[in-house]
Amino acid sequence: MSTPQIVVHRDKELMAQAAAARLITKIVDAQAARGSASVVLTGGRNGNGLLAALAAAPARDAVDWSRLDLWWGDERFLPEGDPDRNATQAREALLDAVPLDPKRVHFMPAADGTHDDADAAAEAYAAELAAAARPEDHGPVPSFDVLLLGVGPDTHVASLFPELPGVRETERTVVGVHGAPKPPPTRVSLTLPAIRAAREVWLLAAGEDKAGAVALALSGAGEVQAPAAGAYGSRRTLWLLDQAAAARLPRDLYPPASP
Repeated sequence: MSTPQIVVHRDKELMAQAAAARLITKIVDAQAARGSASVVLTGGRNGNGLLAALAAAPARDAVDWSRLDLWWGDERFLPEGDPDRNATQAREALLDAVPLDPKRVHFMPAADGTHDDADAAAEAYAAELAAAARPEDHGPVPSFDVLLLGVGPDTHVASLFPELPGVRETERTVVGVHGAPKPPPTRVSLTLPAIRAAREVWLLAAGEDKAGAVALALSGAGEVQAPAAGAYGSRRTLWLLDQAAAARLPRDLYPPASP
C-alpha cells in the first residue's frame, strides 16, 4: 500500500492538462524501460477531460501509440456505440485520433455482444486480463503502469459504489454491477484487488461537488463506506485535484505548494 500524494491545481482545465503531461511522461518512461506501457482508462467528466487534454498536447507524439495497452476500469453495460459507454466517449476524446494497435485496446464487452448479462461480460474480461498477465505480475491481472480513476460525489470509483457487493469483493478481479445508484444501473467493473495491482493509481476529482468525497476518502474512512479510500497503487497513489475539490481537506493534508 502506498501513501497518498496530493496535488492541487487551480482549476479543472489546468488539472486535466497537467495530468495529461504526467501521463505522457509515464508512458514514455515505461516504453523506454520495458518496450511497452499499460494504462487503465476511466470515464466521466474528469477522465474524458484528461483524454481531451492528451489529444491536444503537442507532446502526445512522444508516445509510441502502437506499443500501448489500454484497459478500462469500468463500463456501462450498454450496446456498442451507445453515447453513454465509456469506450464511445474515449474514442471521441482521443482514441480515434492516435495510431493505436487495435489488438492492444481492450474494451469491456457491450450489451449487444456475445455475453448475455453483465456477470458473463465480467467473467470474459477477467479471463482477458488473466491471459495478459505475465509471471512477473504475480497475479491474475497485469501490473498496469497507471490506473486512472474518477472519484464520484458519493466516493465511488470505477463502478464500485458504497455498501454494494462489488466493493466487498476480495477474490474476483471483475464483477457485474446491478442496481447502481447512478444510471445506467447495470455495469461491469474492476474490483479493488485488480485496482491495487497497478503500479500507480491516479484519482481525479474536480468541482465543489467532489469536495466532501475527497475529504472523506483521505481522512481514514473505510473502503466499504468510501470506495475511493481503498484505491491505491503498489508503488504510488496520486490524488489530482482542483481547488474546489480540495476545499474541505484538513489543513494537515493540503499540500503546501501545489500549482
